[in-house]
Amino acid sequence: MINVGLIGIGKMGLSHLAIFKAHKDVNVVAVSDPSKLMQLGASKFLNIPSYSDYKEMIEKESLDAVVISTPTKFHAEMVNDCLVNDIHVFCEKPFCLTPEEGEKLVALANERKLINQVGYHCRFVGAFMKVKEILTENTIGDPYYFKMEVYGNVVKKKKAKTWRSKKSEGGGCLYDYASHGIDSIVYLLGAPSGVSGTVFKTINSIEIEDAIYSTLNYESNLSGQLCVNWCEPSYRKMFNQITIIGDKGKVIADRQECKLFLNNEPENSNLKKGWNIFYTTDLTQPVDYYLRGEEYSAQVDHFVQSIIKNNPNDRSSFKTAQLTDQVVSMLINDANSKGAK
Repeated sequence: MINVGLIGIGKMGLSHLAIFKAHKDVNVVAVSDPSKLMQLGASKFLNIPSYSDYKEMIEKESLDAVVISTPTKFHAEMVNDCLVNDIHVFCEKPFCLTPEEGEKLVALANERKLINQVGYHCRFVGAFMKVKEILTENTIGDPYYFKMEVYGNVVKKKKAKTWRSKKSEGGGCLYDYASHGIDSIVYLLGAPSGVSGTVFKTINSIEIEDAIYSTLNYESNLSGQLCVNWCEPSYRKMFNQITIIGDKGKVIADRQECKLFLNNEPENSNLKKGWNIFYTTDLTQPVDYYLRGEEYSAQVDHFVQSIIKNNPNDRSSFKTAQLTDQVVSMLINDANSKGAK
């Protein structure tokens, strides 16, 4: 059994607590959160030791792995403290506030030979994994254009500030929402060499952006658009969709399905000219415990199995998340160069 501790049991922390606690190879031994209410809930109803200080939890408990689900500004210090204590780390996204912080942690994790993962769950969605397969097999030829769209109705009106609305804590649409789309781009197409025309839009918020629009450029013939808005009332919940066009066809994917259009009849293939549709229900492996979406349990199991088998994470590691942080930094610098907010 893998002894796991959780740092931060807010919205995502509670989800991770439920999934890790249900995992057959995991023993959740402790949690840490500054909220006395959350501490009481964990100790009284779950019979799990709780701490107000995560450093005390690390010192007193025998931990193989830690899950970090706190505001982004705390990630770098917390991840570092776990790594120097030879503890495997699953950290919620986004990884760090700056790519420089992440780069140091990537090096430290590699030096200590510790399993590391960041919670970009879209990498575990069947439809997006199918897109990765299509691109790897060169089914649509050389991609030359893409459009990544992420929409939701999170900030519905002007309201009191939380950490998600504070730029200094890693809040805002860019870190909280757009990072999912950016990471999916990095996963499917690699990191861009530069960005241009970046615009941050304020709609309901005061200190942070509610929408991001930018062009991402590659050294090859590839370029594309990033369009993100978390004040979109026409969406009930988060919607991610990517369209990629190549010289042999195009692919469109969201959480529910992957649609592939081929310009010509392929040779030696089960595919056909025109539209080929793959549904996420056919693309997804069953999970032992379902909460919010199978991708959340799938990413946890990937982390756990990586520890058990001592296999470096090949899906959503610190290294890949640090590339996403680099793109986030590019967008900020490009927007700031024009005085955009």
